[in-house]
Amino acid sequence: MHRFGSSDIKYLKGVGAARGSALADEFGIRTFRDLLYYFPFRYNDRSRFYKIAELEGEMPAIQIRGRFVRFSTEGEGARQRLVGLFSDGRSLMEVLWFSRRRQIRESLSLDREYVIFGKPQFFRGSYSMVHPEIEIFDPERPPEGLRGQYNLSEGARKKGFTSKAIGKLIANALELPAFASLQDTLPASVVKAKRLMPLAQALRAIHFPTDPVALRRARERFKFEELFYVELHILRFSRERGAAIRGPVFASVGEKFNRFYADVLPFPLTGAQKRVIKEIRADMRTGRQMNRLVQGDVGCGKTLVAFMTMLIAADNGFQAALMAPTEILARQHYAGLKEWGDAVGVRVEVLTGSSKASERREIDAGLADGSISILVGTHALLEDRVKFRNLGLAVIDEQHRFGVAQRARLWEKSVVSPHVLVMTATPIPRTLAMTVYGDLDVSVIDELPPGRKPVTTLLRYEDSRSDVSRIVNAELKAGRQVYIVYPLVHESDKLDLKSVEEGYERICAAYPSYRACLVHGQLSPDEKARQMELFVSGKARIMVATTVIEVGVNVPNATVMIIENAERFGLSQLHQLRGRVGRGADRSYCVLMSHYKTAAPTRKRLEIMTETSDGFVLAEADMKMRGPGDMEGTQQSGIAFNLRIANLATDGQIIEAAREEAGKILDAMPELSGGKSSGETAVSPADAEILKGELALRFGRSVDWSHIS
Repeated sequence: MHRFGSSDIKYLKGVGAARGSALADEFGIRTFRDLLYYFPFRYNDRSRFYKIAELEGEMPAIQIRGRFVRFSTEGEGARQRLVGLFSDGRSLMEVLWFSRRRQIRESLSLDREYVIFGKPQFFRGSYSMVHPEIEIFDPERPPEGLRGQYNLSEGARKKGFTSKAIGKLIANALELPAFASLQDTLPASVVKAKRLMPLAQALRAIHFPTDPVALRRARERFKFEELFYVELHILRFSRERGAAIRGPVFASVGEKFNRFYADVLPFPLTGAQKRVIKEIRADMRTGRQMNRLVQGDVGCGKTLVAFMTMLIAADNGFQAALMAPTEILARQHYAGLKEWGDAVGVRVEVLTGSSKASERREIDAGLADGSISILVGTHALLEDRVKFRNLGLAVIDEQHRFGVAQRARLWEKSVVSPHVLVMTATPIPRTLAMTVYGDLDVSVIDELPPGRKPVTTLLRYEDSRSDVSRIVNAELKAGRQVYIVYPLVHESDKLDLKSVEEGYERICAAYPSYRACLVHGQLSPDEKARQMELFVSGKARIMVATTVIEVGVNVPNATVMIIENAERFGLSQLHQLRGRVGRGADRSYCVLMSHYKTAAPTRKRLEIMTETSDGFVLAEADMKMRGPGDMEGTQQSGIAFNLRIANLATDGQIIEAAREEAGKILDAMPELSGGKSSGETAVSPADAEILKGELALRFGRSVDWSHIS
């Protein structure tokens, strides 16, 4: 496709220099290829004509055949509009234009039969159409079937572009003699193996489909093509990095690990924990740096897996570090790890911004002489003065809360790059993890330890608040603790939402016998830590907070989580908040408080929360509802690539097929990922040129994805 596709768009029939500049400005279309890859965003059925009398309820875009019987200009100033009265021979409807009124009036006449196409709008007792597509009715032309609709910006409309005009330019490109000899953008071996529609056929079918089956096959072909090159690009950097960066060799599982497993382990490992430990163990034997993401729900035992991995490091003469995003979370990790470490003779220390000078001196000495095997801390671990004797493993909790540069500084604290294990309690759909975390191997802990009771999740409205109060009172009287979460810090005139400050006053008045603490993001770090400590210690029985508590508070005695205005939160964030309760042996509740007047999709989202506690099921549902770039709680808005046609939320099978095929290509062409060619390759020279050309064209100015993790 290269020679034909790279031709300047201004040379296409119907374009020229002025329209070519407008296409570049409004659509990013600069070449023939750009135009052909500007796919329709939906398809309208043009196979039948409707009568005006048939219009009812909410309808999609439809077409009506008839004549204009009169035109008039109504309104003044910015509200001025051209109104055409349109008749289908039996009934009348208004057609309105608010821009380009003079040009449109001059192009239409009263003695011609037209086809108008648009979405009917019901207003003041009758239907009308605003800015429909209009064409002269041709009795000789057979009815159309599916017609593609192209996205248009307001600027493009003002410059005279319509969806039909874009379709006409694409038709002009498809009619060119050079199009017939178009080179495919996928290797012939891949097209054959996956039984994909050839490029030229697929381009015709996606822009001008003859039937739904052809359209489906064309869309599948372009989704695969797009995802294949995304996966090929990710995997080649991942392999290049894996081959280039060495890691320490942890050759054996030793006495500390075995003693902990046999004598100290608080409960039997789940099958998922055993599987993940085996995956980690296999990584750390290779001599290449491990870079693995362990994801799993709150309470699934990620920290235990991380500690047993640290014991493997200690058994092989290496130190380990665990970095957490907040001081409270770091000290909670330290309390658990120290208890386990003491039981097997492993020294564990903690370093945070509030550590005293005397403590720091002891830690500096212990790191230097190797007597400290595990150091837990916050960003303080990244300070220049923190020097390890032999750092072999870095564990990062809630990794999306640290920047790439911050995480990379841990690497610099060892001559040989330490193995990296990152943990997150934010379930990430597998398809998203495969693409966004391209540089990370992904392990999933998808089982909870035995004995954990699932959290009972309830959806309640304002008229049920007395029932919710009874639950809170019962739990407080039983000695338990309660979280109450609000979406706003301060009261807002513009939003009908409850604020944490207003809520704190109300809670203090409603429960005068119990101490409450207040936590939100606008408090100073010291005050926030002090308020959290009141709750962690049990001095405060009620925590009134914003979402700052979604990560980093572990209070097994807390059994109730009330989330006000729950409709304002995404599924992933609601699940994170729910994970703050259910950490002890007692039955726990999460109550989602919402308005009656919520949209149907929002109500569905809240109902899903009450139906499942599986974070991965929720994450998949969240991504399908909200899209991969808008997953609250997972910080995925920074996806490093744009997808024209594929969808990470719904095309999981295609992603997996594309990744598998990309892996085969890299096995056959190691030079794509920085390796050496064996000289004998299963990829033909022609296919090799296609692959190299497409990668350069698609990602030539892209970032180095080997650092995306």
